[in-house]
Amino acid sequence: MKSLENLYQNIANLGFPIVIAFYLLIRIEGKLDTLTNSINELSLNIEKLINKPLA
Repeated sequence: MKSLENLYQNIANLGFPIVIAFYLLIRIEGKLDTLTNSINELSLNIEKLINKPLA
């Protein structure tokens, strides 16, 4: 319950838009990390395909 009280206090002090912006940034951060890892893995796989000798 303490965290819910803190949330209400932050909304009152900072304003609703700022609290929502922080919430979305925190929530999206994990997805961005996953996306970055996927892009890095994809680029490594493309590089392996380019450098693979023809059979």
